[in-house]
Amino acid sequence: MSPGPVFSHRQHSEKHRREWQKFAPCAMIETMKILLNAINAKYIHSNLAVYSLRAYAKEYREHIRLLEYTINNRVEEILEGIYKEHADVICFSCYIWNIAYVKELIEELKKLCPNTPIWVGGPEVSYEIETLLAENPGIDGVFIGEGEHTFKKVCRCYIETEESEWEEELLRVSGIAYRKRDKTIAFTGMAEPVDMSTIPFCYEDMEQFKNKIIYYESSRGCPFSCSYCLSSIDKKMRFRDIELVKKELGFFIKQEVPQVKFVDRTFNCSHTHAMEIWRFIKEKDLGKTNFHFEVAADLLTEEELEYIAGMRPGLIQLEIGVQSTNDVTIQEIHRTMDLEKLKAVVRRIQAPGNIHQHLDLIAGLPYEDYQTFQKSFDEIYDLKPEQLQLGFLKVLKGSYMFEHAEEYGLVYQSKPPYEVMKTNWLSFDEVLKIKQVEEMLEVYYNSHQYEVTMKILEQFFDGGFEMFQKMGEFYEMQGYFHLKHTRIRRCEILLEFAKEYVTDMRMLEQSLTFDLYYRENMKSRPAFATDLEPYKEISRKVCKKGKQSHLEPFTYRFPTEQERSIAKLPESCNEYFVLFDYEHRNPLTNQAGIQVIEKGELP
Repeated sequence: MSPGPVFSHRQHSEKHRREWQKFAPCAMIETMKILLNAINAKYIHSNLAVYSLRAYAKEYREHIRLLEYTINNRVEEILEGIYKEHADVICFSCYIWNIAYVKELIEELKKLCPNTPIWVGGPEVSYEIETLLAENPGIDGVFIGEGEHTFKKVCRCYIETEESEWEEELLRVSGIAYRKRDKTIAFTGMAEPVDMSTIPFCYEDMEQFKNKIIYYESSRGCPFSCSYCLSSIDKKMRFRDIELVKKELGFFIKQEVPQVKFVDRTFNCSHTHAMEIWRFIKEKDLGKTNFHFEVAADLLTEEELEYIAGMRPGLIQLEIGVQSTNDVTIQEIHRTMDLEKLKAVVRRIQAPGNIHQHLDLIAGLPYEDYQTFQKSFDEIYDLKPEQLQLGFLKVLKGSYMFEHAEEYGLVYQSKPPYEVMKTNWLSFDEVLKIKQVEEMLEVYYNSHQYEVTMKILEQFFDGGFEMFQKMGEFYEMQGYFHLKHTRIRRCEILLEFAKEYVTDMRMLEQSLTFDLYYRENMKSRPAFATDLEPYKEISRKVCKKGKQSHLEPFTYRFPTEQERSIAKLPESCNEYFVLFDYEHRNPLTNQAGIQVIEKGELP
């Protein structure tokens, strides 16, 4: 247990009192300061939760301070920043990626501020609360479930009542658990779900979100029952008023925000809601903002498919969770999926070439062994989405998987992210092999830095999974894992690997040269590339944009961007040239625009 009375008000210095009065001249307790802390996975991320909490508790805005860090910050650095705020109440937003940091911070903070109440909230702490409090004596209170309404009431308790009344007042707040003075734990029951239209818009000052992804929520709940997911617990779908949504999305568009990522669990579960939003962003589009949506492919209607086919390239991107193509697995995890319909929808979306698609797979699910997972991978890889995310099952507290872990033989990490290590169907050795596939997939496919070469190399293997697995084995054998490699070095390693399978290495050298310049105008030129000295005068005449373009000679005809896969290897031909234009990139892949110039067409 934490030392001393948990909710004892800290005595402030006169200097601190004067400083705080500048911000809260009308405060009922002038020195009261509540600190919301977000520790994000990356700098480009923002924490929607803490901004929504502050916005909802707008009456107490002058009392609420918000800090954001990342897991890349040293714990000591975060500790110093929080301590210097001299807050009266400290709150943390907890997720699977930051909970270890939060627990460590709280342990150290309690040594420095033993009488300062410390609260936690978020999906990582909303389950097994008694265990959480027992194992972490520095935590004084827990927000359970949705936090907006609950946080506002807790703020009211601390700000508007006397210290002697805090404990009694907290008992009136539903949706929390906290330590009482007698060291027992009080549970106040679950709070009612929040009316989403009552949550104020929290993105008024866009300067603080510069160069960050904006997260946005237009609905809560999920109609599905996927056993590995916490969203399935909340079955009641709730939607934000559509006129409010339009107003807020219009603000993002006018501000030319680069990307708005919807966190709705299944965006298209309501056809009317989805179409209203898609119509609005298409009509108001200024050509600057990208919107990301997570959708169920088999729910997309003919009207929706036809409509998004006419959108500007790059206006939207779609994330589709496949997870597995194994029928037994799909049934066991309580998903419904028509695989053939999903494939048809994915290809339908691809056809106009205007929408980035992100498909997801999960390794370690029930009844998925190494062979069936390989089949799942190849079936989805053959669709050639812009991104194929290979993840591993995370056994989340409160999920169906967590409750049935023993039945499935799920052996998983004791600490976050609780990632599966083996199952009744998958050994740890096999998990490690799949992890190699994951890394090779990220480096050579999802990066879009070796796009042409991958299309060629696939021809020498029985599917993408085998290709990436062989790459992984080669990396391990050569000791290349866990080392930092430049792009050119990655190309050289790929050439080393391919020698065993490819006879025409010159073809592969040229495809890698193509890929290198497809992405950027290289400052350093690889040793395997053609000597450009004889082409200097030609380049000077053709490249009129300086560093914004590059001219490269080739003697093989490589697949175009529209060819997601090829049926035969590139053929040798007479010399021709490709002009890479870095001012006009593909909005889906960020590849350079290209112009093919035959030798006879040169100036």
